[in-house]
Amino acid sequence: MKTLQIGAGEVPTLGQGTWNMGEQADRRQDEVRALQLGLDLGLTLIDTAEMYGDGGAEEVVGAAIACRRDDAYIVSKIYPHNASYDGVQAACERSLRRLNIDTIDLYLLHWQGHHPLPETFDGFEALKKAGKIKAWGVSNFDLENMEEALGYGAPATNQVLYNLMKRGIEFDLLPWARQRQLPIMAYSPLETHGPEQAALLGNSGLQAVAGAHGVTPAQIALAWVLHQDGVVAIPKAVDPVHLRANRAAAEIQLSAGDLAALDQAFPPPRRRRALDMR
Repeated sequence: MKTLQIGAGEVPTLGQGTWNMGEQADRRQDEVRALQLGLDLGLTLIDTAEMYGDGGAEEVVGAAIACRRDDAYIVSKIYPHNASYDGVQAACERSLRRLNIDTIDLYLLHWQGHHPLPETFDGFEALKKAGKIKAWGVSNFDLENMEEALGYGAPATNQVLYNLMKRGIEFDLLPWARQRQLPIMAYSPLETHGPEQAALLGNSGLQAVAGAHGVTPAQIALAWVLHQDGVVAIPKAVDPVHLRANRAAAEIQLSAGDLAALDQAFPPPRRRRALDMR
């Protein structure tokens, strides 16, 4: 599997998301086992946030890595309203307790709020100096946000919504990031459950490429994200079948013809768009 350097760590370009985990007690063990299976499959980057399940997802991650901390690269995110200098310190400590670890590998500002970025970034640097985090970055930042951020610090990554149906970052943000060798983390690479995911996976062009490879449309959609230079994908999966399918998608080689067919089915942007978020 391809890898990328983010902060001080080298990570696989396919990781694991935890959005919607930690919300139901009766699903906790299935979620823990899923993350552990992902680690076994080499999906060592696990992304979470204090927002997910009101900290419940971080607790699930903590349980999953309890006896194998060295196997995992942990990403967590702070609410914007907690991102004052002192708030950053307190929020990180809460996340560390829920995760039951001493250091978060990568700590992100979930989206830009009312606290000034210099104050937030100074808080991140204090955490880094104290050994509480190894690197920091941002999430849901458009090009203007990123240009502002670089005036105050050096984010290690920007985590944004990116998939075949949401290609807006290709017009400006993604080329800008590549030029600066700044990795992009793609959340919801397969969309989420509901009409948008159905529209994605039900697309006839995507299905045709999948049929030619003898794989599922979801695997081709994920392989397409993984094909993009400088991009890490973090799909969420609890079903072991889905996890293994995601891992297999990392080995799919898309041809120029495949990519052209997918461009026809999901045209790249021809103008600047507002950043997609959810």
